[in-house]
Amino acid sequence: MEFKSFLTLISEIESAKLGGLNSQFKMAPKERKIFSQFHIDKQQPKKAAVLALFYPNKNNETCFLLILRPNYKGIHARQVSFPGGKYEEFDGDLKKTALRETFEEVGVKSEDIKIIKEMSETFIPPSNFLVSPYVGVLQYTPIFKFNNEVEKIIEVKLLDLLSENLVTSKKLTTSYMEKINVPCYKLNGYTVWGATAMMLSEIKDLLKVK
Repeated sequence: MEFKSFLTLISEIESAKLGGLNSQFKMAPKERKIFSQFHIDKQQPKKAAVLALFYPNKNNETCFLLILRPNYKGIHARQVSFPGGKYEEFDGDLKKTALRETFEEVGVKSEDIKIIKEMSETFIPPSNFLVSPYVGVLQYTPIFKFNNEVEKIIEVKLLDLLSENLVTSKKLTTSYMEKINVPCYKLNGYTVWGATAMMLSEIKDLLKVK
């Protein structure tokens, strides 16, 4: 999709209804529980925010950014995710968390990004985070400068996300079961699953109705 065409959709995206859990759970294994709000509140999850950043590549094609996390002693090591991280009190709100973390991790200035949509919260049981995803737009092709929280930048064409040919499944061991079939996206040769795939599923549904 040409970036100019994507920009014409923004007003519709801003006003469109979210798919919520119905969209998210298209990309969750059947063993994954749908937790009630009562259960989530009881866990007192830590708050976090991530950013799905859309921008034109050098060929003026609409792309969005994913990152590969480095190998470290943690639950989400070597996983593909959006830039983002934990809410800090000085942020003031979760939108600012998403923008701050994006700048820290990949070097895109917050003032250059227009936030156009807050997506549905996503609860991540293994790390007890409640994540707020945001959709943002950058009007130019960025030059990414990533820090030590990022091993690799993954630039994905929007048309790849919208294609059903890149939806598959893989046997994985998760926090709640071993060797289960997990739905995933194959994007740029990377397997994208878990919370990031669930967030992408809602974004995909949002864009497909346009």
